[in-house]
Amino acid sequence: MNRLTSAPGREGRLTHLEHLPPRTADTVAWPGWAEPRVVEAFQARGIERPWRHQVIAADTAVSGAHVALATGTASGKSLAYQLPALSRILTARSDRGQRGATVLYLAPTKALAQDQLARVEALDLDVRVSTHDGDAPREQREWTRAFGEYVLTNPDMLHRSLLPGHTRWASFFKSLSYVIVDECHHYRGVFGAHVAHVLRRLRRIAASYGASPTFILASATVAEPEVTGQRLTGLPVVPVTRDGSPRGRVTLGLWQPPLTAYAGENGAPLRRAASSETADLLTDLVVSGVRTLAFVRSRVGVEQVALTAQQHLAEVDASLPGRVAAYRGGYLPEERRALEEAIRSGDLWGIAATNALELGIDVTGLDAVLIAGYPGTRAALWQQIGRAGRGAQDALGILIARDDPLDTYLVTHPEALLGQPVEATVFDPSNPYVLGPHLCAAAQELPVTSADTDLFGPTTPDLLDQLTAAGVLRHRARGWFWTDHRRAADLIDIRGADGGNVQLIEGSSGRVVGTVDIGRAHSTAHTGAVYVHMGETWLVDHLDLEDRVATMERASPPYSTMAREVTEISIVASREHQDWGGCRLSWGDVDVSHQVVSFHKRRVPSGEIIAEELLDLPVRTLRTSAVWWTVPPGVLDAASLDGADLPGSAHAAEHCSIGLLPLFATCDRWDIGGVSTAVHPDTGQLTVFVYDGQSGGAGFAERGYRAAREWLGATLETIESCECDEGCPSCIQSPKCGNGNNPLDKPGAARLLRALLQA
Repeated sequence: MNRLTSAPGREGRLTHLEHLPPRTADTVAWPGWAEPRVVEAFQARGIERPWRHQVIAADTAVSGAHVALATGTASGKSLAYQLPALSRILTARSDRGQRGATVLYLAPTKALAQDQLARVEALDLDVRVSTHDGDAPREQREWTRAFGEYVLTNPDMLHRSLLPGHTRWASFFKSLSYVIVDECHHYRGVFGAHVAHVLRRLRRIAASYGASPTFILASATVAEPEVTGQRLTGLPVVPVTRDGSPRGRVTLGLWQPPLTAYAGENGAPLRRAASSETADLLTDLVVSGVRTLAFVRSRVGVEQVALTAQQHLAEVDASLPGRVAAYRGGYLPEERRALEEAIRSGDLWGIAATNALELGIDVTGLDAVLIAGYPGTRAALWQQIGRAGRGAQDALGILIARDDPLDTYLVTHPEALLGQPVEATVFDPSNPYVLGPHLCAAAQELPVTSADTDLFGPTTPDLLDQLTAAGVLRHRARGWFWTDHRRAADLIDIRGADGGNVQLIEGSSGRVVGTVDIGRAHSTAHTGAVYVHMGETWLVDHLDLEDRVATMERASPPYSTMAREVTEISIVASREHQDWGGCRLSWGDVDVSHQVVSFHKRRVPSGEIIAEELLDLPVRTLRTSAVWWTVPPGVLDAASLDGADLPGSAHAAEHCSIGLLPLFATCDRWDIGGVSTAVHPDTGQLTVFVYDGQSGGAGFAERGYRAAREWLGATLETIESCECDEGCPSCIQSPKCGNGNNPLDKPGAARLLRALLQA
């Protein structure tokens, strides 16, 4: 760390340094029920005795209780579920070797499933293990259905392939003993709600074949694991949280890039980009022989960091650039596997990656982790830091702040990160926009009956009536049936896209390049947009919303584009409210309308606006949940806020509060939106709304309502402590503002929030 901080010009960038003490191992004997061949296989891999938490979790699962194992990164969670699963497979076989027990392993990424496949295969046991995902050829899928005992897949393949085709998987489901849900903290928001219903459909299908599998959930960073486990599976879950694995000393640095001479929107000062700072630090660490992983939030950013570091390293030693590479989604499977092996073998000393390497992929031997921008949650932060120092090695982690209110707050308020529990995973399985389509998918798999209310929740009868009235379900004596000729599962995007997709097509060749959710297409794939896809830059020629097609060509314009959007909001119903003096805080249902009206062209890399072009796109509507607060005229007068200040004050407070909400709810600022007005027609007062960006809500606004004083207090602190004069991206400016960050009044926002909190 001294070498990094002592370089010329880096004074003051390290805002905090924390040292976490090492931890010794707590081992126990192998459980008596474990199959000897499995124990011997682990011992052959150097594991003489398991850690205590591994045996507690395995014992719990063997007893038939569902379990959530929530211990640190590199704490051997794989052994905890592999020990009972593999033992069951081997002991349940018939004399002729036919499968008598099966195991289904679910991972959020294909890379993690491939890593787990390699781990099981390395045990060299006579277990028929296979992956079933989009990379698997047809012959492999057929073999897996017929013979697979330990099958590794992901929620999307379970939703689209195994459950709709359950009759072909009958023998597998009949023998299903364990379902392993790895990295369960990954399932949050609307995605988490979808996965919760996929797992309920799985339970239903298994039960139809006479099976009642035990669920084992695992995560290094999930708060309230028993609550998350119950929401995901609909079953009571036993938590195991005390970590018995050893850990070396961890040093964590918080780093803030300096202000630059560049001016951004409305003349606001800009900080040096976190990606540029990360590339410099990665270069220094690789030159020092420190094996380093740099997490970067975007695919384009990953490529830029790796390329910049390679260029810097070439100036030092011509052999060093080959020691650094990029790793992200969009690579071919064989390319990803080769990179993963190069990391493990030590051929690579530096790698820039998206969060595809955040999860439990085995990348042992790393010394340091750089994180370019707060990853959104404390859970993800510790998950990423845990990639270094695996085993008892010491480790270094550095969080490099982006020019963003949340990042700025955290690197200057380390107490908000350190010594705090990780966030609870937020999702709402009762969201009717999620549950309704899954009831249709379930009805196509097997008729839905009144008994399924216990499985899908108390809102099921009303939704079944609505779906029947809409003509998509048919009610008969045996239950509710799907009426459409299409597969219901194919109509659901479990990652939460609303309203279907727009195809991205290369105009010159007619080749389909990819897809984008139709809601996002308005702002990211409109006519004239610069669109980045899988590391390549494209210029959109035309967006046809009726045919759901965007035609585009490869291009390298010297600018990026940012859509400007007009948003209006109306209150449908208030579910709860709190009176704060004369002010009121509310949570409830709202209707939001959006219309993209133009886009800015911004010069690269300065961000200077060089042009604005008008667009003619239709209005989109969304019913969702929101938290909002109102301030009456008397409180405004007492705070010396005259009428001219109100729109800018409310707008600035809205922006900063959106930036800070991810500290209190498990979300990203792009998952939520906001509207502010000096006088809202539904309240008659100054009102600021923050709403969930998905139909029916995702639970983020509710979390903001529950933690409102802490959330809005942090918002006020961020505005008051920022070193700019009139507002900047680190406090009140937003990269997603549809009004060009105008009007904004920084002093007025501080007075407004102080008046609200003191009312």
